[in-house]
Amino acid sequence: MLDGDLPAEGYVIGSCIKHIPIAGRDITYFIQQLLREREVGIPPEQSLETAKAIKEKYCYICPDIVKEFAKYDVDPRKWIKQYTGINAINQKKFIIDVGYERFLGPEIFFHPEFANPDFMESISDVVDDVIQSCPIDVRRPLYKNVVLSGGSTMFRDFGRRLQRDLKRVVDARLKLSEELSGGRIKPKPVEVQVITHHMQRYAVWFGGSMLASTPEFFQVCHTKKDYEEYGPSICRHNPVFGVMS
Repeated sequence: MLDGDLPAEGYVIGSCIKHIPIAGRDITYFIQQLLREREVGIPPEQSLETAKAIKEKYCYICPDIVKEFAKYDVDPRKWIKQYTGINAINQKKFIIDVGYERFLGPEIFFHPEFANPDFMESISDVVDDVIQSCPIDVRRPLYKNVVLSGGSTMFRDFGRRLQRDLKRVVDARLKLSEELSGGRIKPKPVEVQVITHHMQRYAVWFGGSMLASTPEFFQVCHTKKDYEEYGPSICRHNPVFGVMS
């Protein structure tokens, strides 16, 4: 599950948090499905494990999916990789080709309909919607401080693609505003910056550990007694944000 959290001037705008039903496991399932349709040598009981290994070792974000297909078709030897696994039962090797899965897997962040026909909004549109739902005076600072965190953002060129697509959405809105004004209004360009950093993979856990080390932690955590009284539904309320998440 990917979340869009909005910290502004030291505060979290809880009402603007948005969740989208896509996570790393969805990429794994999607790759598993693609491999099942083409590769017959994968032991059925190891198909999920194999898909996960391929995701972590070979997958990346491409700038243009149509051009990426063409690259593989023109020079398959350069782009198609081979994955070697060991059958857990008979200990024999199995080798499979890894082709379009390399970029089609992570592409569901930007085209979620590939894996989930019930959800059509790309991650760049979600980020834009979240920022647009914030007070107008904090939108520009938020656009230039989109910080990535979590293992699913570690795909090569993820930040670059998100920044490009988000910039296109923002620029299209400014252009439309200018056209609707008949050219009388010249909107100031909006700077869009997606930030990658060395703590990116474990940033969520690092932030949680920092919160747990503060005296205020005991004011915002749920106790075992509370859980036993209210049940699992209490986990949907986050005292830090003060809203139902």
